[in-house]
Amino acid sequence: MTTRRALIVRGGWDGHVPVEATDVVIPFLGSQGFEIEISDTLDAYLDAERLRHTDLIVQCWSIGTVTDAQVAGLATAVRAGTGLAGWHGGIIGAFHHNTYQRLTGGQFVWHPDGFVDHTLTVAPRRTQHEIVTGIDSVELHTEKYWVISDALNDVLATVTFDHEEDGEWHESITMPAVWTRHWGAGRVFVSTVGHRVDDLLVPEIRTITERGLMWAARSHGDD
Repeated sequence: MTTRRALIVRGGWDGHVPVEATDVVIPFLGSQGFEIEISDTLDAYLDAERLRHTDLIVQCWSIGTVTDAQVAGLATAVRAGTGLAGWHGGIIGAFHHNTYQRLTGGQFVWHPDGFVDHTLTVAPRRTQHEIVTGIDSVELHTEKYWVISDALNDVLATVTFDHEEDGEWHESITMPAVWTRHWGAGRVFVSTVGHRVDDLLVPEIRTITERGLMWAARSHGDD
């Protein structure tokens, strides 16, 4: 059986604790047979040969600046079959670059001040998807993301912004919170939950995140 390779790309804003957050998933990936590399530079995306042999990129890099060449390297790898996965600002609050935003299928725009109680709800039509099966909803106390997203995303779970008399919306709105998408031969997994390590340790969120990583990773079948 071919050993699969995972590349952890972490850095950027320390508020999203990129090292501590990715350290949560590294043991899981190891238990699934992945050989793991870690990069603290986006220049990892310039190494085409390295990426060609990478089955999964887990990115946790917030509020950063990326070059055209770095984005092109990442997008080319995913298009050829390398999986891309991440959570929260580490993937959709990473870079203001339109090619990158098309790749991830969404962009963080705003969240209410502080941590708020809210419910992540699995989309009724997707309850049997392998990433969320057995999970109907998750009660959370953390940041709630308002995002712009691509209509072609396969939305697996949502959060709701309720209408308030003195609020900004004249009716409640439902916002994508967990989704998957395809980019060429590659798969992309995004979860908006994960501002802090405690969020990733919520049992249902941990399950969704781990399943999402496995879903996104390139499969070598039985070779």
